[in-house]
Amino acid sequence: MNLVLFSFVTLAGLLILRLEWTKMKAKKTRDKSAFFTLLLIVWLLSILDLSNAPGPLTFFEAIFRPFRGWLEK
Repeated sequence: MNLVLFSFVTLAGLLILRLEWTKMKAKKTRDKSAFFTLLLIVWLLSILDLSNAPGPLTFFEAIFRPFRGWLEK
């Protein structure tokens, strides 16, 4: 992944966290943890290169490749 894109996504996430956290001071701990968890999940998904990730068929082929000889008989 490009370092510039990684930095931009990280800074955007930190900016969102900073701006929203001041509004959430009066909220419950459960709301704060849900917000932080969702922001962390979105940040992790944005870091992964999902557009070039193999699909579910590639996953199943990798799992069942050792059994190919048995299945083709």
